[in-house]
Amino acid sequence: MTQSDKNTLYYGDNLAILREYIADESVDLIYLDPPFNSKRTYNVLFKDESGTDSLAQMAAFDDTWHWDMSAEKAYEQLIEDSADDISRLIGSLREFIGPSQMLAYLVMMAIRLIELHRILKPTGSLYLHCDPTASHYLKIILDTIFGASNYRNEIIWKRTTAHNDSVRWGNVHDVIFFYTKSNEFTWNNVYTPYSEAYKKRFRQVDADGRRWTDGDITAKGLSGGGYTYEYKGATSLWRVPLTTMERLDAENRLHFTNTGGIRIKRYLDEMLGVSVQDVIADIPPINSQAKERLGYPTQKPIALLERILEVSSNAGDVVLDPFCGCGTTIAAAEKMDRQWSGIDITHLSIALQKYRLQEHFPEAEFAVVGEPESVKAAEYLAKQDRFQFEWWALSLVRARPGKATTGSKKGKKGADKGIDGVINFIDGANRKRQRVLVQVKSGKVSSRDIRDLVGTVEREKAAIGVFITLKPPSKPMKKEAASAGFYKSALWAGDFPKIQILTIEELLAGASIAMPSALRSFKKAERIDKNPAGQNGFGI
Repeated sequence: MTQSDKNTLYYGDNLAILREYIADESVDLIYLDPPFNSKRTYNVLFKDESGTDSLAQMAAFDDTWHWDMSAEKAYEQLIEDSADDISRLIGSLREFIGPSQMLAYLVMMAIRLIELHRILKPTGSLYLHCDPTASHYLKIILDTIFGASNYRNEIIWKRTTAHNDSVRWGNVHDVIFFYTKSNEFTWNNVYTPYSEAYKKRFRQVDADGRRWTDGDITAKGLSGGGYTYEYKGATSLWRVPLTTMERLDAENRLHFTNTGGIRIKRYLDEMLGVSVQDVIADIPPINSQAKERLGYPTQKPIALLERILEVSSNAGDVVLDPFCGCGTTIAAAEKMDRQWSGIDITHLSIALQKYRLQEHFPEAEFAVVGEPESVKAAEYLAKQDRFQFEWWALSLVRARPGKATTGSKKGKKGADKGIDGVINFIDGANRKRQRVLVQVKSGKVSSRDIRDLVGTVEREKAAIGVFITLKPPSKPMKKEAASAGFYKSALWAGDFPKIQILTIEELLAGASIAMPSALRSFKKAERIDKNPAGQNGFGI
């Protein structure tokens, strides 16, 4: 079993990655936001730099789990190889639910949660983000694997504004289960700001501008006794001894009332805030105008992950997200000086995470495991899944997927009209948007492919066409590309070949498209300054 000593992105099935790469008891905090069993296909919407929706859509994953051979195999492993209580639970669930999509989801989650429990340190914590569709089943599985005594919280995150759902209460929240591996775990007290309504209680203001309200300093009604004495004409059972009362008076912390009583001043600027609660309503979802919005359908706000990391980890701790999607957990961990590992099953997500890290944290160092590093590895990927190969190849030139329709990660895809990827750039006196169109081929290629690309570029009124090929191009292909001439830039110096052919071998060696300076093909992520304590004292 090996594990990189660098921050690492892993491409592949997280079950295999966990078993092969992640050592026992090596992770301090796990956050997972697995695809819900909500029977819908998500599309990644890529954004132009302007922030407007492009027409490009690519199905990153289909979040409906199916009862197939993979689920059946996982079920058999759980029954035959797991601890007796897990085996009995999964067997009972099959009898109760039957071989359905829900059971497939639960079986595939259970076998992964066993591995996540294995890699978690004795002082570690796990946060599982889910929706009410399957949360009740997942809690039973978590209780069985982690132990019911290690359940800490069911956290409710208000993920959206009010819904006018038909004939039911508006569905506006997600569930986050918080479990630990033992009774000894990392916990940092984190406080959130007081509401404006609460602050209004601090009506009194000292000469130096400090706002305060008063509180009871007597011990009346409290168990455990107190101190009876007279102080400046007021006799009572006090909470503090006389020496403390004198010190508080000297510090101007006593309020002498008009009725002859004594109360203690409580200053607003000395109060820490509200300790974190199991209902999170102060972190809104990512709206359409949010700067951090990348267009990923299940993207969570970075403030939510920062709060979790601040509560349950410390600087230098190891954080893992086995379903890391667009990389919000990874971004939060990098910002807060945690070590991290992220796993995802699509090259599309891995590419998005690489770009996000590079733009958030230009100095960040990390490894990527599972991406092809040679032509032979690229050939293997193309044989396994040509659409994964296509997404990976596009990532080599930072092109966003082109005008594809919805489908699943298994390869269903609509007609792309000869456009696999797009790169935008600005040119001309009027700073007009221009496009580079990219085609990717993993099989046999010929000069006909180049002629088709020329036709596509002309039809789409694009500036440049790029043909990425796994196979070496023939001389007729190169001649056909050269005959297309040049794109002459009005704003950028130089002429650029109208049609360019790049092989995977050349791209792996560092080759790039000859073109004017480009906009980011994926929506640009804002640069972030690292801060181990979060963005402010309240951890948000």
